[in-house]
Amino acid sequence: MTEIEAGDTHAGVSRLLSPMRPEAPDIAVLYDAHARRVWRMLARLGVAPSAIEDVVQDVFLTAHQRLSEFAGRSSAETWLIGIAVKHAANARRSRRTEVPIPESALDPSRSPEERLAQRRSLEALERVLSQLPDEQREVVVLMDLEQLTAPQVAETLGVKLNTIYSRLRLGRAALANALNAKKLEVAS
Repeated sequence: MTEIEAGDTHAGVSRLLSPMRPEAPDIAVLYDAHARRVWRMLARLGVAPSAIEDVVQDVFLTAHQRLSEFAGRSSAETWLIGIAVKHAANARRSRRTEVPIPESALDPSRSPEERLAQRRSLEALERVLSQLPDEQREVVVLMDLEQLTAPQVAETLGVKLNTIYSRLRLGRAALANALNAKKLEVAS
C-alpha cells in the first residue's frame, strides 16, 4: 500500500507534484572536467596571466559555496561559465594594464619562429578584444572562441537571446573595424 492509499493524500500528492531538485554536481568532478576551459576562457576575457590561477580558484570556490543553489535549470557547465564571466569582469576592473602572453599559452611543438608569430597574433587579438565594451567582449569570446551557442550564452549571462545576437553583431563589427584599421597601419 502506498502513502496515497494509506490516507496521507495531501503529503503524498505534494511530494509527487513538487519539482524534483537535481543532485548538485560534485565540485571535484566539475574542476576536473572544466578547469582548463575556465582557465582559457578567463585569459580570453582579459584576466591578467599573473592572476588567472587565482581567478580560477575563485571561480571554483564560488561554485563550491553555491552548489546548494544550483537548481539544474541549466547545465553545470553553463552555470560554471556564468560564474567565471562575473569573476573575469571583476578581475578586468581591477587591472587595466597590458600584460605579455605567457610561454605556457604557446604551442611548444612549434618552431621558435612559429611561436613568435603565434605570440604576436595572440597579443594583437588581446589588444583588439580589450577595446570592446565588456558586454560585447563576453559574447564574442563565449560564442566565437569558446564555441557556446547563443542560447547557452543568453542563459549564462542572464540576458535575452536577441540581446546576445545584438552584442555579437556589434562586437564582430567592432573587431572587423579594428582589424581593418590595423591592416591600414601596417600597410602605410
